[in-house]
Amino acid sequence: MQFETVIYEKVDDIAIIRLNRPKVLNAINVQLTRDFHQALAEAALDSTVKGVIIKGEGRAFCAGDDLSESPQSMKVEDILRHVEVLQDTTRIMLNMEKPVISAVHGYALGAGCEWAMSADIRIAAEGTKFGFPETNVGAGITNCGTKLLPLLIGIGRAKWMAFTNERIDAVKAEQWGLVNFVVPADKLDETAMAMIKKITANSSLSIKFTKRQMNFGVYQDYEQQFELEAHDVVLCLTGMEASIRAKAALDRTKKK
Repeated sequence: MQFETVIYEKVDDIAIIRLNRPKVLNAINVQLTRDFHQALAEAALDSTVKGVIIKGEGRAFCAGDDLSESPQSMKVEDILRHVEVLQDTTRIMLNMEKPVISAVHGYALGAGCEWAMSADIRIAAEGTKFGFPETNVGAGITNCGTKLLPLLIGIGRAKWMAFTNERIDAVKAEQWGLVNFVVPADKLDETAMAMIKKITANSSLSIKFTKRQMNFGVYQDYEQQFELEAHDVVLCLTGMEASIRAKAALDRTKKK
């Protein structure tokens, strides 16, 4: 599938989605939002895709909103339509049954940082800068960043980042939990691919349910979580794949 502002490709059973407006550091405009949404939907619906990697072309992952496309010149209904599609990108990543990794470099600002946070695992290149410039430009955080950021780094740090517009580097982001790993820039792609391959080597059904349980568990009480886990483990263990994997694990143990 061809897109104007996104590169979509498959490497074996992995979908790689590249934000492709490098001249403006992959700043987000209406077209990029729509293309990214369609690419994510394609990966989610493709039964041959087991995992997804999100990246940015050029010198940055995504520098946030393209301020040259001023929202002041848009009608209210057009702003709301754009926000709806933008929010749907995060909905797809959060609800997708497949693991999603964001491989981040350069800058991840505003909604760009939110796209990175919407992935299940975040790997950052050394020197990457993270931040939320919305309050500085009179805008608002619209893509669930006010939920995702406090969950990852804590409410106090999240408010500090959003209120002050201060940027943090990859090392601080790792210390605070905003990213999982920091690697040299020339190892970013390699590390992301190795990570997604390691994950997708496991049971797709188990990954699906584990992702759903963890996402639900953040918002539900313990009893709801116990019920969900009990329901899903029955579905996992009554399938043929669990028997095959359990036997293979037992055989490996016997050989040790």
